[in-house]
Amino acid sequence: MATILWDKSKADSVEKGLGELVYRSNLLGTDRSVCNFGGGNTSMKTTVTDFRGRPVEVMWVKGSGSDLATMKANNFTGLRMEDIRPLFEKDVMPDEEMVGYLVNCMIDSKHPRASIETLLHAFLPFKHVDHTHPDAIISLCCADNGKQLAQDIYGDRFVWVPYVRPGFTLSKMIAQGVLDNPKAELVLMEKHGLVTWGDTSEQCYLKTLEIINQAEQYIEAKVNEAKMFGGQQYDVITEAERKTILAEVLPIIRGGVSDEKKMILSFDGAPDVLQFVNSKDAAVLSQVGAACPDHLVHTKMKPLFINWDANTKDLDALKAALVQGIADYKEEYKAYFERNKNEGDVMNEPAPRVILIPGIGMVNTGKSWSMSLISGALYHRAIAVMRGATALGEFVSLIENESFNVEYWPLELYKLSLAPAEAEFSRKVAFVTGGAGGIGSVTCRELVAGGAHVVLADLNLEGAQKVAQEINDKYGEGRAIAVKMDVTKEEDVQAAYQQAILMYGGIDIVVNNAGLATSSPFDETSLKEWNLNMNVLSTGYFLVAREAFIIMKRQAIGGNMVFIGSKNSVFAGKNASAYSTAKAAEIHLARCIAAEGGEFGIRVNSVLPDAILQGSAIWNSGWRNERAAAYGIEPDQLEEHYRKRTTLLVNIFPKDISDAVLFLASSKSEKTTGCMITVDGGVPAAFTR
Repeated sequence: MATILWDKSKADSVEKGLGELVYRSNLLGTDRSVCNFGGGNTSMKTTVTDFRGRPVEVMWVKGSGSDLATMKANNFTGLRMEDIRPLFEKDVMPDEEMVGYLVNCMIDSKHPRASIETLLHAFLPFKHVDHTHPDAIISLCCADNGKQLAQDIYGDRFVWVPYVRPGFTLSKMIAQGVLDNPKAELVLMEKHGLVTWGDTSEQCYLKTLEIINQAEQYIEAKVNEAKMFGGQQYDVITEAERKTILAEVLPIIRGGVSDEKKMILSFDGAPDVLQFVNSKDAAVLSQVGAACPDHLVHTKMKPLFINWDANTKDLDALKAALVQGIADYKEEYKAYFERNKNEGDVMNEPAPRVILIPGIGMVNTGKSWSMSLISGALYHRAIAVMRGATALGEFVSLIENESFNVEYWPLELYKLSLAPAEAEFSRKVAFVTGGAGGIGSVTCRELVAGGAHVVLADLNLEGAQKVAQEINDKYGEGRAIAVKMDVTKEEDVQAAYQQAILMYGGIDIVVNNAGLATSSPFDETSLKEWNLNMNVLSTGYFLVAREAFIIMKRQAIGGNMVFIGSKNSVFAGKNASAYSTAKAAEIHLARCIAAEGGEFGIRVNSVLPDAILQGSAIWNSGWRNERAAAYGIEPDQLEEHYRKRTTLLVNIFPKDISDAVLFLASSKSEKTTGCMITVDGGVPAAFTR
């Protein structure tokens, strides 16, 4: 049952007029079983004083591209009703003409473009109007016998409107239907949604919830859980086994869906998803079509259902089914586009947005992690609709051409155009070791600022979590995660990458940065000290790079590694034989990987910094005192000592290193591999040769 969230004290405290509409809209959008992400629209008609001091009747309506759950006053558009009402007398009005006309009706040119369904609200003679996409209502509207069943629920209180794409014609049909039925309290839009109204914002909201709950009660009385979707065909695989399987197959999926544009993945194993994918009818039901026009832009007409016998748990068979399934889907999508395209249409990426795997769950794809979640959230709604529609009768959807015309409708594509432009590292996942440290944390922040998603791997989990939280607070949930990892432990490295894969589907960039440093005369260098440096700086870098190489090969979409070496990689540092040798090995390893990685599109380059004291855990340890002693100076004199020995007479900071990392990880160096860039202010003894 949809929960009534109206709080009279809160409602009374909001600003009268537009504030009431914002409050009601946010309540409707909060419950996704009532309104899809980005879908639905609300309005209110009121009187405002214009710039000349005259009272003007204005309709406030949701602006295009916003979401009811989060929208604020500035996301609504105000339009003069005296300019809109005459349109009802017209017989036809093309979309482009309608949009252009409404722009001239706006009371403020700074307002967002009005909703596609503005005239739906304007033509109805009510002060407050809601248009929503509730699961229960769409179940009714997507049942083959929905109109007859609606009579059982609502009697003669409803107007049934056959499917017509939103715009002038649909708006006029709805208004005429309501005018012709004085008893009408709601409009049911076939294969689409619900329209309700009221004299006050509260009355409108409560009517919307009342209508939804009447449908939901009717549906639930007919639901038979044991026979839902034809009953269960596959057993649920345990969560631990699913994670193991997903760690193997998500990079394959990511590679398959990323051949044109890279995609970020998310996984969903919620109970409703598992019930559906494991059912006997899912393979057929999932291919009927979208449950609601609003879904199409984010989910495409249908998902990819993987033909795999989950009861066998045959991993090789699943991998083969995924590769073949994704390839077939893309070819079918291209054919679908060719069959239905209109002049000027440009095909979207043909890969699936929703992938259903028996026994496992649902994998969603998107240009970002958050966008992949939107595709998943909308498919949850589709499952709920299919649940209701099949309990009532047979689930039906839009025909193919209707679906295409919504998916490629310029007015829907306009909403997507409102998103920020993609940046250099958009759609890419970066894995940064030593992510909590000076160089690592700055690099992570810079990568995310450039569009990336990042995994901060560090022994200091608390420090990595702090940085990740700061990133997410600034750029949005899911842009960064922190994982605990000891680079010297193979199982730690593998587990950290598994977490990265389960979160994002794979990796594109690895910044091999974790480190330490010790200093002692050669004859006083213990085996323990030697092994410590070699384990962290050589073996650790090997383990991090090897696991990344395996994942990148599995994805088959290239990759990029940047090793953080040192001036000592090419310079014999005094009293630092263990550290210098390990750093030299590290850089040579990078070149070896570059030599092998080229055929797979995997680039490997190195940055050689020197004396990065700012924010460094290494330099705040005994290393500072040891290096000062090696030069016969005090620890607090080190910064000036290092500055004076550079030809440029500068100190080097973490941002200087991150700039070099980002260059090597970017498209600007796409033809460079096996390279070393020194960022040390110019230390002649360390010039590469």
